[in-house]
Amino acid sequence: MILGSDAKLPAVLREVARLLSTAEIENAVGDARLLVAQATGLTRTDLVACPETEIGPDAVALLAALVQRRMAREPMSHLTGRRGFWTLEFEVGPAVLDPRPDSETLVEAALDQFPGKQAAISVLDLGTGSGCLLLSVLTERACAWGVGVDLSPDALAVAANNAADAGLGERARFLCGNWGQAVAGPFDLVLCNPPYIQSGEIEGLAPEVACFEPHLALDGGVSGYDAYREVGSEIARLLAPDGAAVVEAGAGQMPEIARLFSASALKLQDVRKDLGGIERAAIFRLGPPLTIG
Repeated sequence: MILGSDAKLPAVLREVARLLSTAEIENAVGDARLLVAQATGLTRTDLVACPETEIGPDAVALLAALVQRRMAREPMSHLTGRRGFWTLEFEVGPAVLDPRPDSETLVEAALDQFPGKQAAISVLDLGTGSGCLLLSVLTERACAWGVGVDLSPDALAVAANNAADAGLGERARFLCGNWGQAVAGPFDLVLCNPPYIQSGEIEGLAPEVACFEPHLALDGGVSGYDAYREVGSEIARLLAPDGAAVVEAGAGQMPEIARLFSASALKLQDVRKDLGGIERAAIFRLGPPLTIG
């Protein structure tokens, strides 16, 4: 990184933003602020209010390393180690998918199924990853408890750290297993965000995703529905008779998911769209279906 003799904060911010722009980083200015804050320990307020701040050589060296990694398209969340989701901050990294705003649609839908703040519900999160879905629900329902299951031990370590950080370690447990095979029900609420990207499309995703996020959590097979075919019967087995399952879908996938799940007596009751207008959250119960399409 080229800073010359002027290592004052405004010059550093400009240079970092310029370098990120040359790497075609979409939000170069915003990422520059985050990287400078990460390297220096300055707050966002400091970045605006203290323009005469001098950046020391140690911070410059750290910043240069961070900029190089971001220019290689490593996700910002991997550089900062954190990602906001719902009302919490989650530890993230190469072992887990970044929590995405689209998935907050599942949290909202799940809470609507059990609107009482003191609802003493049991929650199962299949493919828990960072634990973001499970922990977001638990933080809104003080009497709820839950289990997160994942095939990746590294992901489970991240989820356990996130539970401890959120003060939910006593109400959340994490198990290693293939979908629901490691647990016995019933559960009042089952959450699931399975991999649903078609195998042939992964290489065409943004480098931040294709090169740095775990393919185990992305790859839905040739058609994108492999995980849904497997998990439907598990959800039906583990769901309480009056319980609800909330499952994430990719764009255009809702009708096929409903058809696949109907073979396991799971009936689509409602569909929630994300902020982009995509049918993102499917709510299933062991009851009459909703006619769609």
